[in-house]
Amino acid sequence: MLQPPPDQTRPGAEPGARPAVLLDAVLFEAVLFDRDGTLIEDVPYNGDPDLVRPVPGARAALDRLRAAGLRLGVVTNQSGLAGGRFTEDDLARVNARVEELLGPFDTWQVCPHDGDAGCACRKPAPGLVLAAAAALGTRPDRCVVVGDIGRDMAAAGAAGATGILVPTEVTRAEEVAAAPAVAGDLDAAAGLILRRQRILKPATGSVGAGHGHRPRTLLAVRADSAGDVLVTGPAIRALAAGADRVVLLCGPRGRAGAELLPGVDEIIEHRLPWIDPDPEPVRRHGMEALIDRLAAVRADGAVVFTSFHQSALPLAVLLRMAGTPRVAAISDDYPGTLLDVRHRVPLGIPEAERALSLAVAAGYPLPPNDDGRLRLRADRTLDRMPPGEAAEPGFVVVHPGASVAARACPPDRCGEIVAALAAAGHRVLVTGGPGERRLTASVAARGGIDLGGRTDMGQLAGVIARASCLVVGNTGPAHLAAATGTPVVSLFAPTVPFGQWGPYRVPWVRLGDATAPCRHTRASTCPVADHPCLSRVDPAEVVAAVHRLAHRMPQQALEEVA
Repeated sequence: MLQPPPDQTRPGAEPGARPAVLLDAVLFEAVLFDRDGTLIEDVPYNGDPDLVRPVPGARAALDRLRAAGLRLGVVTNQSGLAGGRFTEDDLARVNARVEELLGPFDTWQVCPHDGDAGCACRKPAPGLVLAAAAALGTRPDRCVVVGDIGRDMAAAGAAGATGILVPTEVTRAEEVAAAPAVAGDLDAAAGLILRRQRILKPATGSVGAGHGHRPRTLLAVRADSAGDVLVTGPAIRALAAGADRVVLLCGPRGRAGAELLPGVDEIIEHRLPWIDPDPEPVRRHGMEALIDRLAAVRADGAVVFTSFHQSALPLAVLLRMAGTPRVAAISDDYPGTLLDVRHRVPLGIPEAERALSLAVAAGYPLPPNDDGRLRLRADRTLDRMPPGEAAEPGFVVVHPGASVAARACPPDRCGEIVAALAAAGHRVLVTGGPGERRLTASVAARGGIDLGGRTDMGQLAGVIARASCLVVGNTGPAHLAAATGTPVVSLFAPTVPFGQWGPYRVPWVRLGDATAPCRHTRASTCPVADHPCLSRVDPAEVVAAVHRLAHRMPQQALEEVA
């Protein structure tokens, strides 16, 4: 049986004590730091406390986080123990010196193994992060991991935690490109953590959106694809908690996702030509019909959710013409009198938090019992399985299609991935929509079970919920996985930032070339020959990623550490 890493509790703490969970935390409860190269200068195999040198600004950054009520921990690989480079007493003295210089940490999690041990704790495995979360009485998705190299970010992802990379001279360019978030130093990392907390915390007296009473009806708008609608789910639930009724305006591509969201009472489907990727001409009678439909809602207010490259102002004009008394949206452009709440969000914030921050700014925070993760309506997902072989849990799902061609892994490579997973002993289900039957048939022929065209979105969510892992590109089913808690091997084309659009608060492993020339182009069709960002994914890497996501510390070990 795998052994848990030793937990070195800071001096003066009661042995075995479990720190209390932060009841007022908005998003994060703990920040976990790599030690060498992140908190202190990297001295290879250091067993001498006199050689400990904090990186510039470390103490001040840590104290900012402590003052905000966040618990702090250290998660560090120390293979020098296994190699005999230093003793456990040496390690304890070095760690004590770190605390003397930087202040106390609430937990220390150390992997003493070398790289050949195959343990569950050595980063990039998630064991240290999982153990630290357990020791602090919280969940990994309520933790941030701050480190200086790719394996720190990989451990965070595989655990379901948030990762922030603080590069040094030894950090490789591809590690920087692949990181969910990057900060220039520890102070900037602390600022990013606190800013993400702050934008989700309502201002004093803001609840109720200034109406003085509970709104009867709120109109929410997300006129984009199903994946975009799904990541807006926490914000929709916030509106539903503050109003008697929520009407959601969405486009035809997002309707299937809208039907799965808790808190939606009615759906209006309309294609908005300034949002839809295949827009129809703007015609007066169409806009007048939409104005009439919006007026019939008789909403007390509207909250218009958009992606960072979209404008809410055209719809705001129509809402004003429909008589909507209060309109809130994110807008960098000057809105004049179109918006009552003009909200701004820094770049790089995950889309789910970006949308939720708008709901908060409009006066509608999540209730205290809602943790802000993606959610689905159970009555339209988990109980709606397709007949046949998908009923037994424990399989791996491969979803080869994508709503945008540039984000899809090439079919031949997907087939090789299915073959590799099957050869490794996994039962593989291949999923896709009604228009993807030829694709799923060719991919499944390499050793999988073809479910192409056999599931609607609710049934697909049910399949994914019972899977041990989902292998998928940046497309709607990745967000279904996040909403059902299913780990994701993300074949992520870098056309959009991973930190904004990657699987949200669920364990993940990212594969693909994050430095490809298509990086941050938002291209819908691959602008580079041979689709190099995904066509070169090694199927063996996918098998290893599935193994990493399943390779977690036994529950008994976690309980012993905690």
